[in-house]
Amino acid sequence: PIDVSISFGYETKNNENQNIEEIFKSAEDNMYKKKLFEGSKMRVVAIKSIIDTLYKRNNKEEKHSHRVSQLCSSMGEILSLSSQEIEQLRSTGLLHDIGKIAINDSVLSKSGKLTDNEWKEIKRHCEIGYRILSTVNDLSDIAEYVLAHHERWDGKGYPRGLKGTEIPFVSRIISIANAYDVMTSDGSYRGLLSEKAAILELQKNAGIKFDPYLVSIFVEKVLAKKH
Repeated sequence: PIDVSISFGYETKNNENQNIEEIFKSAEDNMYKKKLFEGSKMRVVAIKSIIDTLYKRNNKEEKHSHRVSQLCSSMGEILSLSSQEIEQLRSTGLLHDIGKIAINDSVLSKSGKLTDNEWKEIKRHCEIGYRILSTVNDLSDIAEYVLAHHERWDGKGYPRGLKGTEIPFVSRIISIANAYDVMTSDGSYRGLLSEKAAILELQKNAGIKFDPYLVSIFVEKVLAKKH
């Protein structure tokens, strides 16, 4: 279950006038350069392993993440974002709940209302996900978006209480897609709503929980596109 890495560095002494200590130093420098590259690669492998483990533990989480990712991709296309921005949205959708790897299975799979303590535990997943993803430089932006995907437009979200446009644009999209999928899927601790009821809930909370402009785009264009 443990991934082990090893990095090598080498240098060649080509003539007897070269200082052997400098050759050793050059070999060591080359090893550290390699280690930096391999270290990042190993962390990416570790993150993939974490998300795979979460999906094996909870099949509903895997399906949920893929649906959220698809909704985010559609939103990016409707908003005419660049292919790179759409890919970032898609990836954030896939990884937004990676922090749930540290949440107790009994809480994740509980049917019925959560206790106050169970809600506190669930809310930790944003910060845990941020800490996992921020270990890889290439995922630092996605880490920020994951941290903020439960912030609210009115500033009453978590974990930092960001308000309005203080919330990253990608996080605002994830928030809407996530909420819609949770409401319309067979979730564990939330009641299942019809698509119509979920749309009404999004519209009711536009300007409260969600970016009102993005809600209108999501309802009028993304969901309409599905039919």
